[in-house]
Amino acid sequence: MPFAISRRTILASAGLLAASPALAAAPSTALRPVLDYLGEQNTTGFLVVQRGETLVEKNWPLPADAGQFRASFTYGTTKDGALLEDVASQQKSFVSMLVAIAIDKGLIDVDKPVAHYIGAGWSKASPEQEAAIRVIHLLTMASGLDEKLAFVAPAGTRFFYNTPVYAETKRVVAAAAKLPLETITRDWLTAPAGMVDTAWRQRPAAFASVGNATGLVTCPRDVARFGQIVLDGGKAADGKRIVSEASLKAMFVRSATNPAYGRLWWLNGGSETIRATGRATPGPPIPAAPADTVAAFGALDRRLYVSTSRKLVVVRMGQAAADQDFDQQLWLRLSKALG
Repeated sequence: MPFAISRRTILASAGLLAASPALAAAPSTALRPVLDYLGEQNTTGFLVVQRGETLVEKNWPLPADAGQFRASFTYGTTKDGALLEDVASQQKSFVSMLVAIAIDKGLIDVDKPVAHYIGAGWSKASPEQEAAIRVIHLLTMASGLDEKLAFVAPAGTRFFYNTPVYAETKRVVAAAAKLPLETITRDWLTAPAGMVDTAWRQRPAAFASVGNATGLVTCPRDVARFGQIVLDGGKAADGKRIVSEASLKAMFVRSATNPAYGRLWWLNGGSETIRATGRATPGPPIPAAPADTVAAFGALDRRLYVSTSRKLVVVRMGQAAADQDFDQQLWLRLSKALG
């Protein structure tokens, strides 16, 4: 059942969302068409927070024929009944935040070569080619490597959405901190933010070819907490600073090779979009969304959208949407519902 809560409730419960009984009986009438649409799009969880209040939250059960998705992507449920899902490439934006925190701690300089942190020979490029690949190139998908980590182009000259190369970013931040990724994720991000249902998990063998062996398993409420940190300028719900404003803003600077991409975040409002598939299209990724929207995209249309101008955090979890134009169609409905 969807419900609405106030920001005061979030603060009072140390960052854990809780229902407001007076508003729990029914979702906003305006948002009903949005929920109806999502219910037809293989959605498992949806959450909208605006100005610190949860406007709607709804979880859907997996259908009986979702066996492959259940085996590959789900890890049980939270105590509130939401699915715990490996959110696929949404993890990239969480790692971007970890890198930003490491910058604040003086542990990472994004202009240094990747080899400075994880040693030479991490790629299949020549020593000279590899030495030119800096941390910023991993963050902006401009390493110049292919998915087998072989040289294709000089670093910084082209955008290529490359998950195996991205995975080296996790090695970089762990090496810089001299701590396991699980430890820094908990100590720097999830524990301070009250994200109690988020953890790294070893992926099943079916993901062996992806080149990224660990998945981030989480739930809609925790993803919303993460989005709220972005919306609140780097602070958790209790006011604790997670990341500096400067490092936060740096995540959303448009990269030289793709106006729709920052540091492992998708950015709306630009003049051109180079999609993860490599297809270039004029205009922003989601024309119907606010121009200042930043987004964490995961395979199967797992989504986190954050709009500062609308004071809005939107989370969608589940299987791949049936609608091939899902982001645009969702935002057309959301924009109408929210006014």
